[in-house]
Amino acid sequence: MTRLLVIVNDIESQPGLLTRWMISENVEFDLRIGGVSTLPGPAALDAYDGLIMLGGGYMPDETDRAPWLADEAALVRRALEVDLPQFGICLGGQLIAHVIGGDVRARTGAPEKGYTRIDTTAEAAADPVFSAIRPRTSFVESHVDRIVALPEEATLLATSAACEFQAFRVGRAWGTQFHPESTRANIERWDAEKLQTLGFDKDTLLEEAMELGPESERDSQALFSAFLAVVRG
Repeated sequence: MTRLLVIVNDIESQPGLLTRWMISENVEFDLRIGGVSTLPGPAALDAYDGLIMLGGGYMPDETDRAPWLADEAALVRRALEVDLPQFGICLGGQLIAHVIGGDVRARTGAPEKGYTRIDTTAEAAADPVFSAIRPRTSFVESHVDRIVALPEEATLLATSAACEFQAFRVGRAWGTQFHPESTRANIERWDAEKLQTLGFDKDTLLEEAMELGPESERDSQALFSAFLAVVRG
């Protein structure tokens, strides 16, 4: 049976749709919660077929607030060394970028919240994971921090109007700024006043979710299935 290590970095950023899809695909998953569970050491990755890291309200090097991120970075490095497939979402993607020498900055550029149009690059058409989705689609965004530069060995796979680095690959590691695991239900839990301070109206975001949610979920599942095919291959 396929076995994945899944790391939760923030209680507000849970696996969401991934849980349903892992179960439906007969995937065994070991869920670890940063700051609550002990993360396995790098050598323990031999017991897994892949690694998924979720989002959270931290910078990837902010180990004073989130000490487990140092252990998580060690897992990223080991996975890169042994070519273990890994998928990082939001903070998880930023952590991969940080480990490979990219530049991640706090509160940089325009924030993105709610369903956001994402365009794949020409390189995505040949990518084993991102070739599974449409060239233009929508995913849930929730960030004020972002990747601003990647090393030459990384391949840019997707962009948005406000954020150049929406998805990338290096080796068999994929990182996204967007949240393929999230849905309208996540937006419903967001604080309306905090959204207003960032320039967003919650009711508008919820209306957009009604329109864009179904197509987004289809592409999200296609993305996960393609990643799972890499893991199993």
